[in-house]
Amino acid sequence: MEVKTGYLYFLKDEFYKKVNDPNIMSNKTASSRPTYLTIKDKDILWFIPLSTKVEKYKPIIEKKINRYGSCRTIMIRKIAEKDSTVLLQNAFPILEKYIDHAHMVDGKPLKVIESLKQEILSNFYYMLSQKKKGINLFFADIDRLKKMMLEELK
Repeated sequence: MEVKTGYLYFLKDEFYKKVNDPNIMSNKTASSRPTYLTIKDKDILWFIPLSTKVEKYKPIIEKKINRYGSCRTIMIRKIAEKDSTVLLQNAFPILEKYIDHAHMVDGKPLKVIESLKQEILSNFYYMLSQKKKGINLFFADIDRLKKMMLEELK
């Protein structure tokens, strides 16, 4: 399978068992798995979970905007004509071998529109730049997970 930035995928249960990180949204059942937007970065993929619980995140976004003037860690946008929450703060690194399958609609892999992909990439790279400055906006231990993934590639 060719994995591309901006497409949506589901994870295998094996990944959750391997990394054992409570800050990563887990698979609950076969019909209740989180969908992840993918960013391809050389040999590593970054997965950003999406949530349909838009109302849950609206007050969190509002609180961050009131406190910091903006919110780049959570976004509410239309994906496949439905409101979805893009949880950049919950992003984590992963390898292609842990992908279960692509999110399909009408027999085609689902992807976000180009303008949304660019907005997500901008916010994601901003968060990585903040991390390098010592400001961690990610919930998962992305350094530990990235090291695990890179060691698996050896």
